[in-house]
Amino acid sequence: MTTHVYLSLIPEALVASMLDPADFGLYYAIGSAKRARGQAIFFSVNRDLLSSTDFELDDLDARCAPHVDGRPKMSVYLSIYRVLEKVPLDALTALHLATDDGRVLTLAPAPYVADGEDRTHLYQEFCPTTPRIVTQLDPAEFTTFITNTKQAIHVPRIVFAELTLGALKSDPDSTDVENLPYPNIGHLRDCLRQLAAGPDKPTKTVMRQMTQEVLFRTIRNGFFVGDATGIASFPMPSHDTLEREHLAWWRSAQSTFGH
Repeated sequence: MTTHVYLSLIPEALVASMLDPADFGLYYAIGSAKRARGQAIFFSVNRDLLSSTDFELDDLDARCAPHVDGRPKMSVYLSIYRVLEKVPLDALTALHLATDDGRVLTLAPAPYVADGEDRTHLYQEFCPTTPRIVTQLDPAEFTTFITNTKQAIHVPRIVFAELTLGALKSDPDSTDVENLPYPNIGHLRDCLRQLAAGPDKPTKTVMRQMTQEVLFRTIRNGFFVGDATGIASFPMPSHDTLEREHLAWWRSAQSTFGH
């Protein structure tokens, strides 16, 4: 059996498992006893690119071995503290999104390309911090800003997704918000107005931390991970592609009523 290495984002951890991504997502989302449910977001990691200085890997295969009855080892935790910053960007080979009933969508990495649209962005951070913010900075600019060590407030690396703002991306006062499932739209409007009124402040916090599950259906264009050296993207398929090629996952994602 193959030993896989995964970087979980909720919670942040490096985990070894004999389960492939689909089975690991199912296990991580609902547990082996099926008594608990919760989304899982995790990267597949190329273990050959991990540093033995940061992680104890010499006996990995011995620790992640089948049970005596032949059942695969489901999980072995390798690290739970400041993991993201220690895993090289090029070691992240895929991103997996598991719904709370364990259905998994896999996103392949792709070079980051700015879409060139002048708009306000709504970002949900996932690791190592979890606020939701609005900003005029595009994903690459935001990554550079938030990982700048010359700033008092910064992180070594960041994973985040852009969420849809609909018509509010260009007009905070637009009445066309019927498809935006966020709580307290009035507060979101206020944040967008304050951002527009104070151009010297590049970001405005909408929520201090992620309090419930992610509404995968609100992800606009994908996930991003980056640091001072660059940014990688994991594009989200279009809604049409999700309906045609990943219908079971898409239906499950649409049934989630988080924030």
